[in-house]
Parts: sequence; C-alpha cells; structure tokens
Amino acid sequence: MNKRKNYGKLIPIRNGIHDVWNAFMVEGADFGTNTNDIPYCPTTATVIPKKIIDWDEARKMYSDAIARHDYHFHSDAFVCFFIDDRKFSNEQSSSEKGYNIWREYRFVLKVLRHFAGAITPDFSLCQDFPYPIKIYNVYRMRAYGYWLGKNGIQIINGVRWGTSETYSYAFDGLPQNSILCIGTSGGSPRKLVDRDRFAAGLHELIKRLHPHTLLVYGSAKYACFKVLQQSGINIIEFPSRTARVFEGRR
Repeated sequence: MNKRKNYGKLIPIRNGIHDVWNAFMVEGADFGTNTNDIPYCPTTATVIPKKIIDWDEARKMYSDAIARHDYHFHSDAFVCFFIDDRKFSNEQSSSEKGYNIWREYRFVLKVLRHFAGAITPDFSLCQDFPYPIKIYNVYRMRAYGYWLGKNGIQIINGVRWGTSETYSYAFDGLPQNSILCIGTSGGSPRKLVDRDRFAAGLHELIKRLHPHTLLVYGSAKYACFKVLQQSGINIIEFPSRTARVFEGRR
C-alpha cells in the first residue's frame, strides 16, 4: 500500500481505500518520543466535572430528549466509559446506535455535544488479552480522546493499566501534571486478589505522570488513595451508577 508521512502518522492516500482503523482521528497529533506510536491526548477540560455518568446513561438521556423533540438539551455531566466493553465496543451488529463507538464515532460526537465533557473511552486491558490487543486499546483511548478534543469536546484522560508488563505503554500519550481519571467500579480494586496489582499500577502512574488531581469513578475508599491524598494529590470521588441507584433506594 502506498503511504506517506502526514501529520506525524502513516496515512493511506490511494483512492478507494476505506479507513477501517480511523487514521483520520490522529491527523495533527503529536506522537512525542514514546516508542509505541501512541498519540498524545491533551487535557482540554478547564473545570472539574460536577458529576460523571456512564455512556449507557448518556445514550438514554439523548434518545429520550430526541423523542420529546428537545434537540437543544444540555447536561452538566461528563460522560465516561467505565462500563463493560460490550456496551460500547461490541463488534456484533445492532439496530441500536452506540454499541460500537469505534465505528459510530459520528453518533458519539453528536451525543457528547449535549454534555459538559467526556472521559476518554476505557477500552480494556484484561490480563488474559494478547499483547497486540492491549496496546491497540491504549492507542484507541488516546486517538479517540484526541479526536474528540479537536472537535470541541472538553476532554479528561481516563487511564487504564493491567499487569506490570503494560507499564511500558499504558501511560503513553498522557499529559504531565494534569487531571486524570480512573475507574474502580469494575473488578480492580474491589476484588481483593487484584488490589495489590491495582495499587502498584497506581503508584507507577503517579511516578510517571505526576497528576495534581485524580478523579475516581467509583469508590476511592482504599488505602492506596489515602496515601496519595497525604502526598498532596487531590482525589475527587464520583459515585458509580450502581452506587447512585443503591443510594437512591435508602
């Protein structure tokens, strides 16, 4: 395939080529000095979110608003993707929009324009995933976030890591001394077996990126977060959707 260096990335130029891996998303991106070719995704958000909701909630809010012909509705929430990948990265065809954000990026942008901002998509780095899948998912997190930011969405980077071998790429393309967001509403660190691994990755994140503020979607009531607070890092907890539902039943 004939390719040329453009915007710091190899972009197909032959007529008739379908951009199945969304190379357009990284046009203009800075690939910095990391050896993994992960694009840099700057923080574009200028304020701390008032609240964070997940993609499922955002899609429903959007569809409900459109159904009542409220085409100009706006929410002050940031939208995150700390949910099961099958709810936003499902390769199976579906009549309902928003289940494969990699293909349905126009729809995602249309929805997110009605919200205050977004946390970058959280494609998984599960321990049993092959290395190529994990590094590809990190690439997609940064590429998607960069593209959303370039299109006017207020962006805060979500961070995901796995076992220690992921440290060599999991933190690539992230800003120094910035606001970052992590999710604790899934397996780690809720599962005791994963808690030490989670704490080790969190320590590595701090050592490499030195964030001044860490947003936590889910519980931040773990010892590793208390240590960070004592060191001067601002930890802000946002309840997960499940926690909000249970709180509402009390």
